[in-house]
Amino acid sequence: MTDSRNLPTIDSLSGADREIVETGLKRGATRREVMTWLMASGATIAAAGSIVSSAKTALAATPKKGGKLKFASDLHGPSDTLDPGLNTSTIDYSRGRSVYNSLTQINDDLSTRPELAEEYSANPDNTEWTFKLRKGVKFHDGSNFTADDVIYTMSRHYGEKSTSKAKSLVADVKEWKKVDSHTVKAIMKGPNADLPVILGTPHFKIIKDGTTEFQKANGTGPYKMTEFNPGVRSICVRNEHYWRDGGNVDLIEVTAITDPVARLSALLSGDIDLMQGLNPKAIKKVESTPGVGIWSVASGAYFGICAMTNTSPGNNRDFVLALQHIQRRKKIVKSILKGQGTVGNDHPINIAYGADHCSELAQRTHDLDKAKFHLKKSGITSAELNVAEVAPGMTDICLLAQREAGKIGLDLKIKKVPNDGYWGAVWMKTPLNVVTWNMRPTANVMMNLAFAPDAPWNDTLWKNERLGKLLVESRGVKDAAKRHEMYCEMQKIISVGSDDHPPSGMVIPAHRNYVDAKSDKVEGIGRMPLGSLGGYEWPEFAWRTDV
Repeated sequence: MTDSRNLPTIDSLSGADREIVETGLKRGATRREVMTWLMASGATIAAAGSIVSSAKTALAATPKKGGKLKFASDLHGPSDTLDPGLNTSTIDYSRGRSVYNSLTQINDDLSTRPELAEEYSANPDNTEWTFKLRKGVKFHDGSNFTADDVIYTMSRHYGEKSTSKAKSLVADVKEWKKVDSHTVKAIMKGPNADLPVILGTPHFKIIKDGTTEFQKANGTGPYKMTEFNPGVRSICVRNEHYWRDGGNVDLIEVTAITDPVARLSALLSGDIDLMQGLNPKAIKKVESTPGVGIWSVASGAYFGICAMTNTSPGNNRDFVLALQHIQRRKKIVKSILKGQGTVGNDHPINIAYGADHCSELAQRTHDLDKAKFHLKKSGITSAELNVAEVAPGMTDICLLAQREAGKIGLDLKIKKVPNDGYWGAVWMKTPLNVVTWNMRPTANVMMNLAFAPDAPWNDTLWKNERLGKLLVESRGVKDAAKRHEMYCEMQKIISVGSDDHPPSGMVIPAHRNYVDAKSDKVEGIGRMPLGSLGGYEWPEFAWRTDV
């Protein structure tokens, strides 16, 4: 028996022979034809087969240039924007990744690497970060990228007039300081080891100094925007002067098909190449259809039912507890998500966040007796929940809650609303609504965005000063046990509340995998678990095999 570990690969061939093999395969020669040539040169059948196999694998992993890609998201509307600081949706984040870069980039394992920053480092106590910027990088208008662009970009996340959706994440940066034309420093108010990963998230894409108009996008990214029609589509073409080897297709079209059945049909028919948000019910359909496949990545993304704490019924603690206790969490994961997720515990941090997840916090269970007790205590008998399919399975989760609510005497009316315009017209504006959150790179970032007292995206307008204090203090804690203790307290405050303060008003019954779908002709999609299709990284790295 031949030991396959000792067989030669394409790398073992001389330069000339390797070129002949690779050129033959690229031009359509069959495996048998290339093996025949190798055996004529003295290779055994086993050796020839091994060389051809390794060559085909190497070629399959090498991006090709050319062709077009069409991506369909699940939501869009008039609030679509090219302003990174205002981005709120997958379609915004995907467009942003097409045309902009960040100082840092997040890897599949949630570590970071330099992007527009050539290198970065911190002083010993993480209170000062230095970013040395790449030279020779140009914006799409031909101007040079410098420290002034970084200072301007970061300044937009500060001040009372800032409209940034992520300003709370960098609130502990006291000053952004220009050192020279290609060096900047972030002077912190206190220790924060998370700054590099924060700067790799979508809202901190670098824009040109002085930019105030965002109908066009003047970035440094792999594609140039040629058309942007909010709520309709955008078109980008490859940036031929990109500062690194990225951007593989000639053109990217980004749009949305809000109906999940129509979106899947478009993929199966070849009208689109990539789609966000495959309904778990359709997984078997995709798996049984030649030419397409699912792209599933485990994550901490979650479904939420938001009970606004500034109005009834969300300002009633017992009503919220009743809503939490009717959730059939295991059934949601097994039946609605088809196993593509994990059980939630009414706070945003699950096992995907590693050591910062509080595994010792008691899991809230389906308990109709407790739910009935709290509902009676609340004095509320009916409520209306506004539901859009903001993520595949959201509507079914709410319909299941409606059925369970009926068992305890709560008339939970489900008002189905359109996906188009949902984030601007319904979310955070009606007493009961739904939300879906993508995973963030750290537990601190996640809770800061959605639960910090001053967070613009605090879904239920819930404010807990103790939580805000812990979020700041925990950034400088190096002792692992102490850090875990603090994160457990934060998760308990959000989920259970405390003697003097109610819980957040959020119901989080489940966390979901990112389950998307793509054509088999598209390669290069990563597995970074912070968003659809590899954390929105696909625009730069996706490529077609059929060009």
